[in-house]
Amino acid sequence: MKILVLNCGSSSLKYQLIDMETETVITKGTYERIGMNNSFITVKQDGEKIRIEHPVKNHEKALKFVFEDILMGEEHGKIRSLTEIDAIGHRIVHGGEKFKEAAIVTDEVIENIRDVIPLAPLHNPAAILGIEACRSVVPDMPMVVVFDTAFHQTMPKESYIYPLPYEFYEKYKVRKYGFHGTSHRYVSRRVAELMGKNVEDLKIVSCHLGQGASVCAIKDGKCVNTSMGLTPLGGIGMCARSGDLDPSVVTYLMENLNIGPKDMSDLLNKQSGILGVSGISNDFRDVEAAKDEGNERAILAIDMHNKIVAEYIARYMVSLQGLDVIVFTAGIGENQIRIRKGICENLKFLGVEVDDEKNNSRGEEVEISAPNSKVKVFVVPTDEEIMIARDTMNLIKK
Repeated sequence: MKILVLNCGSSSLKYQLIDMETETVITKGTYERIGMNNSFITVKQDGEKIRIEHPVKNHEKALKFVFEDILMGEEHGKIRSLTEIDAIGHRIVHGGEKFKEAAIVTDEVIENIRDVIPLAPLHNPAAILGIEACRSVVPDMPMVVVFDTAFHQTMPKESYIYPLPYEFYEKYKVRKYGFHGTSHRYVSRRVAELMGKNVEDLKIVSCHLGQGASVCAIKDGKCVNTSMGLTPLGGIGMCARSGDLDPSVVTYLMENLNIGPKDMSDLLNKQSGILGVSGISNDFRDVEAAKDEGNERAILAIDMHNKIVAEYIARYMVSLQGLDVIVFTAGIGENQIRIRKGICENLKFLGVEVDDEKNNSRGEEVEISAPNSKVKVFVVPTDEEIMIARDTMNLIKK
């Protein structure tokens, strides 16, 4: 069985074709700048990375090019016919409260995704564009939607309700939703496999640290708390996002800077976090290099980040009533050796100890905790696409 996984942005389309018998990627690529004169696609297969300039006006044209000229093309083709693809799985950022698991695409499902656009105004419209493009190009192919928010729908109410007038939840659905759920679900199950245990028997804190970052408490294989909130802005400070703040900071700055909601949102989402504090970059590598040179704001930015992540890990021991394992994933979690070390050093009071030699690793599955550590620590590269493909396969088999 072959599953095509799609992740559509407002001007981009990422795809992976996966052979589910071996769970291996046959080919993958990214279409960028869709709708612009300089749009192009980057194809990755057989260890090569190939860039192809091919302007397209919309997602439908991009998808048609991927199917006909890439997947079935003479030069890059990996299949002879579209009938070799059994189904398409779509990544959807926000499912609101309606979706607690993956769903087969129907008109009703699309309308429900549309209903929560106010909660994900950048992401959900793009996902709908991708679904509609597929319906146009391959109308008879089964499709499944997998939601970043679904894994977090097991949180108890005391974990997701905000201390606001309750009618705001009832009327506007203001609550914590959480994101990166597909990633947290994958790494929690994978770390259990690596430990030779059932995920239901472990108390796990998963740290998805990338451009966007979130921490998730997982007990009995289910999410019981997570750091991101109504939107992906909440929780720990990120590369350019502020994370949690005293709410009065927002109104105070809006008044003093004389700016409106959109400008304030841009400030919090694009000018804050590591970038805002360091004043250097939103790339941890640049900020770490500046820290090595003694830049005080770079030192502050890194130290703040590591402490906040550690504080979230410690906080979630309340939700978990203990802690067995910490797992790091995503671009920073998988590759930034000193960031992992710095976070864990803040948790020495819990008996967390890192083995420096084991921790000297990038992008690999590895236990980095020392033998005497009271809490196991692992690095597990995430694979959201395989989770989407598995969900898609399981649903269409039913």
